[in-house]
Parts: sequence; structure tokens; C-alpha cells
Amino acid sequence: MSFFHAGPAPKGSGLRRGALRDGLDLAPGMKVGLFGGSFNPAHDGHAHVAATALQRLDLDRVVWLVSPQNPLKSGHETAPLAERMASARAEAASVGPAMIVSDFETRAGTRWTVDTLRAIVARHPGVHFVWLMGSDNLAGFHRWRGWTDIMRLMPVAVIARPGSLLDSRTAPAAARFARYRIPAAQAGLLPNLEAPAWTYLTAPLNHRSSTAIRATRAAG
Repeated sequence: MSFFHAGPAPKGSGLRRGALRDGLDLAPGMKVGLFGGSFNPAHDGHAHVAATALQRLDLDRVVWLVSPQNPLKSGHETAPLAERMASARAEAASVGPAMIVSDFETRAGTRWTVDTLRAIVARHPGVHFVWLMGSDNLAGFHRWRGWTDIMRLMPVAVIARPGSLLDSRTAPAAARFARYRIPAAQAGLLPNLEAPAWTYLTAPLNHRSSTAIRATRAAG
């Protein structure tokens, strides 16, 4: 797998025609977590990450950004978007009304997370965004296009996931931005901090995974 250079990612051309209604209903001053993924399918491990972030970061909303296709993963095992949106809605509903499930990336016509986040920030001035991800993603975050731009665009919260605790804490992204890490005890301050700023949150681990669910379905 190829690695992206740490330099800035070129900015795209912005939202395509007819994609201006994003349905997020966010207001200036809100503290909002952005939780992206394929959700192929969504499961209670995702709900656990979202609920942990909502509580520990004192967020008003968590937006589940369901990707049409992760560019770093093969598409042949990816379920249709409508199916994955439905599974995300079911899991998000189990957390509560503060959860929003969105196909913003499809509406905006963006492919890479960095471009999606730039578009959301541009569309919602005054909202305090935090990028949320499991520790399994932090371990490979340096492979993402424009990952340093993401770290400088908004604060980041990493929530512990099984099987990736050691890898994530020694990840290149964690090392490069080590001096911008804040203690978990101060996580409630994160949404109002200027990026780069990030924290690592531990919580009781949920061992569910989309990969295991797909494997079980294929076997059964």
C-alpha cells in the first residue's frame, strides 16, 4: 500500500451542483463530533465509540458520515450505500437523539476524508467540530491522503478499540503530533481548542467488528 506524503493535500473544487442541502441542521456554537466510516455494516462497536465521544467530549451532536466507498479498501465486499445507511441509523438510534446519520460525502461528491471535512467546515461556520476515530484507524492514519491537514483542520479524538491499543499509541501520527495531545481528563475542553489538538480516550472495550460480522455472514 502506498503512503501519502505529509505535505498539504490540494484543495478540491468544492461542492458539486445540486449538493447544497446537507440535512445536518447544525447551529453556530454547537460542539459536533464527525464520525466517518464505511459502516459495512454498522454495529454496537461503532455505537460504543460514538457514545463515548458524546459523553467524554461533552458534544451536542455526533454525525455518522457514511462513506460511499473507502478509497483505501476494496469495493467488492462493500454493501450498497442504502443498506449501510440503514444499519448506521439502527445503531445510532440505540445511542439517542444526538446522533445524525448522513450521506454528506455522496451529496458533496468528495472522495477523500480531508476534502469532506473541508466542505463541512465551509458549510457550517461557527460550529466546533471534532474528528472522531477508533484507535484502529489511528494506527494507519498516516496512510490517509492529507492526514496532517486533517490534524490541523479540527481537533481529533481517538477512542480505544480492541487489538490496536499498542499500535495506535506508537503510530507515526501520534508521534508527529505528540506535543499537541491533551490528557483524557481534559477531553471536555477539546471541541473548543484550536487545532492541532487531540486526545486518546480509553473506555470498556467493545470487541465487535465489521470484518468479523461479514466473515460470519459469508460462512453462514
